[in-house]
Amino acid sequence: MVRVVLVHPEIPQNTGAIARTCVAAQAELHLIRPLGFLWGTSRLRRAGVDSWEHLRVYLHDSWSAFEATLPPQARLFALTPEGKEVYTQVAFQPGDYLLFGSESRGLPPELRNRFLSLRIPMPGPTRSLNLSVAVGVVLFEALRQLANEAQGNQN
Repeated sequence: MVRVVLVHPEIPQNTGAIARTCVAAQAELHLIRPLGFLWGTSRLRRAGVDSWEHLRVYLHDSWSAFEATLPPQARLFALTPEGKEVYTQVAFQPGDYLLFGSESRGLPPELRNRFLSLRIPMPGPTRSLNLSVAVGVVLFEALRQLANEAQGNQN
């Protein structure tokens, strides 16, 4: 299982779409407060469609509260347009945490600099992708790698 972590998400529709993506990928979703919306708002519920009952979601009051839940050998990756490595160059493992920042500010610098930072290459003239799109791109690459690894172990 891969885990998605949203640090201070601001837009309920993005968080709802990410929740639906996490259900499709059987991934956990961790939300670090403060959120830019009220938990349970209608826009959040609507964007998640019928996925909420299947979602493994964890709300954390702060980064330190989240960090206290991490297993000792946890691997965390910071996703940012300025990342040092392309996300496809990492060999993802079950249990990895993918950190994404807020829509307007991204990840705080202390998190960007603390963990290996990854980027999605964008050859076009845009500075970033929508948060829910970025989560989907990286999460499904991790799943692809893990499925290939599992398939290779069966042969």
